Amino acid sequence: MAFGAEELRVLRRALALALNPSPASAEDVQDCLRLAESVDEATRENARLRAFLLADLARYRAALPGTVTGYATLLQEALDAGYRPRPDDLAALRALRGNPAVAALLERCRPLAEQDVRARFARRAPAPVAAVPASRSRLRLTALPGGLLERADPNPARPARPARPAEKPGPVPRPDAPQPGRRPVPTPGEVFPPKRKPAAPPANPPQQLAAV
Repeated sequence: MAFGAEELRVLRRALALALNPSPASAEDVQDCLRLAESVDEATRENARLRAFLLADLARYRAALPGTVTGYATLLQEALDAGYRPRPDDLAALRALRGNPAVAALLERCRPLAEQDVRARFARRAPAPVAAVPASRSRLRLTALPGGLLERADPNPARPARPARPAEKPGPVPRPDAPQPGRRPVPTPGEVFPPKRKPAAPPANPPQQLAAV
């Protein structure tokens, strides 16, 4: 796409306004709109020409080998316009590579076709899976319900033993209540009984009778 001198002036003004925003005059706005319309029209015309070129290329390829000269010329123009060779083009070029012009086109088209194949394989390849450390995966497995049981039990077919229900707590005995089945601890008074005091002598002891 080529721009004229007037179009370049408008394009330069539009770039200046984009880089340094400032109030634009009505004339600048109209010029930018006309330039945008011209660019859109040129883009549409380029798409139409490309479609015509590819249609002619398909017709010449279908009429090979009698149209080898016209096909080589059209393929050269299509490649210059960004055309990517198709498998049909490669097959036709291999069949006619005895022609020097066709052999040169084959050498040009072969790398482009290889790049397209590698790009398609790269899009279809699955994303790489991040490796999980063995220690982390082992911890994850043992943390699952039943993980430790399955590792400890050599027979996985045996059903797991049901857990015993928790026993209900009984009444709390009082501290002074005697505990059943235990002998009461004797008190110090029972172990060491108090000593009895000796009886006091009579006030008037009987006098011994003298021997007659």
